[in-house]
Amino acid sequence: MPAARAEQLTDDPPCVPAVDELPARDVLDHVPALVALVHGPDHHIAYVNDAYTTAFGVRPLGTPARESLPELAELGLLPLLDQVLRSGKPRTLKSRKALDGRTYTFTCTPVVENDDRDGGVLLFATDVTDHAEAAERLRASERRQRETAVTLQRSLLPQELEQPDDLRIAATYQPGGTEAAVGGDWYDVITLGGGRTALVIGDVMGRGVRAAAVMGQLRTAVRAYARLDLPPHEVLQLLDGLAAEIDPNQIATCVYAVHDPNEGRLVYASAGHLPILVRDENGAVLRTDEPTGPPLGTGGWIHASGSVPLGPGSTAVLYTDGLVERRDEDLDEGIAALERALAGATGTPQVVCDRLVRSAGVTADHYDDVAVLVLQHPARTGPDGELFRNAALELLGGIEAAPRARAFASGVLTSWRFPADLHDLGVLATSELVANSLQHGTPPMRLRLRRTDRRLIIEVTDGDDHLPRRRRAEPADESGRGIDIVATIASGWGARRTPGGGKAVWCEFVLPKG
Repeated sequence: MPAARAEQLTDDPPCVPAVDELPARDVLDHVPALVALVHGPDHHIAYVNDAYTTAFGVRPLGTPARESLPELAELGLLPLLDQVLRSGKPRTLKSRKALDGRTYTFTCTPVVENDDRDGGVLLFATDVTDHAEAAERLRASERRQRETAVTLQRSLLPQELEQPDDLRIAATYQPGGTEAAVGGDWYDVITLGGGRTALVIGDVMGRGVRAAAVMGQLRTAVRAYARLDLPPHEVLQLLDGLAAEIDPNQIATCVYAVHDPNEGRLVYASAGHLPILVRDENGAVLRTDEPTGPPLGTGGWIHASGSVPLGPGSTAVLYTDGLVERRDEDLDEGIAALERALAGATGTPQVVCDRLVRSAGVTADHYDDVAVLVLQHPARTGPDGELFRNAALELLGGIEAAPRARAFASGVLTSWRFPADLHDLGVLATSELVANSLQHGTPPMRLRLRRTDRRLIIEVTDGDDHLPRRRRAEPADESGRGIDIVATIASGWGARRTPGGGKAVWCEFVLPKG
């Protein structure tokens, strides 16, 4: 049998030296880590291994570390040596770049013999350059991705808010801090014509470029659906199906609201979003509640619309959860705090917006995105109030309705001191809209004239929900030209269904400046 095979079959274990019998200096001399031993309160150099010498050069033994170990002084390790010597406890300094350009993690361990409190400190430095560089590359990549997401997010938000005649609006968006991935918060303001305004705020429940991209698609869809002039709950119903098609793994919350100055109310629908806050002209704050459906993209839910008063002197706030949600607080506490802040926040919409953000403690390093939309319906008095006027006439039907409507419109436009050309266009548009309603609509019918500082709005409502459309009439047709005439002479026109099964047809004329 070979000798090597015979040795393997013996029962005697191999001879392994005890740890205290190992030549410690020989071990330390050959380990790849940097090792140094200093002694006493002045940290005189007692030992450095070959790896330390290779990194920082030869260090004369017996000299104080403050003189002979400048690399330690550069890293601020000397006070740490003092602390380790005093406390008798080890300390670690992670990922520090030394004079040789490499990055090390330093562990300082007290060395005490015979209860000598003036013992030494063993420094053990591990080269973590590769790890540190990889971590920095990862951080740089994350920063670039975040910058890309922030840029995309901001580019998809309105660059300039539309400013309706009857509302004053401001908004702000603040991305989360550098450690937080950008989310999909968005807001929008859409003038619908006829004096009405749609207001939107939402939050895609995701992070990064993907969430911002989904947000952009939803915002574009909202603007398209808004042009259909549908009730808020129907807009959300359409968005719900679209959100599931865009990405079934991401959902979004959203509030879509429409303000009509003639009604003095804000009609809204919510898909899992936070309640709107409204401060009335007396300073009381109201929190909207139901109806609220599940977030967009969940499907299987029929949304519903609600309404809240928003008359002259009122302020409304729409916001995302980053403004009110805190990790150590109940969400309702955050909303209550926002209510208190709104009750005392006065000034322009932008001032109110900034104050609400400050009161919520939102800073540049906030952990979540924040979007806030503030709208005010000013109470207009004096000369300003003269620029915003309303007049209405109930139309009973019959052959006398059209002449009465023309006479009423002529008298109102004359009293509002409109120039002759605009007066005549307004009377003609009134005649055509009323004639269309008399022919195709059902009672009750109503004519409403409204002027703002920028435009004249003429609206006729009736009890039939069939919406007119513009079409080209043939030369032999005896009718069908009314809407075409209105569309030709007016700056804009439109039609929408009204609650209760009726419709409203409107047109508007831009007033001359000055």
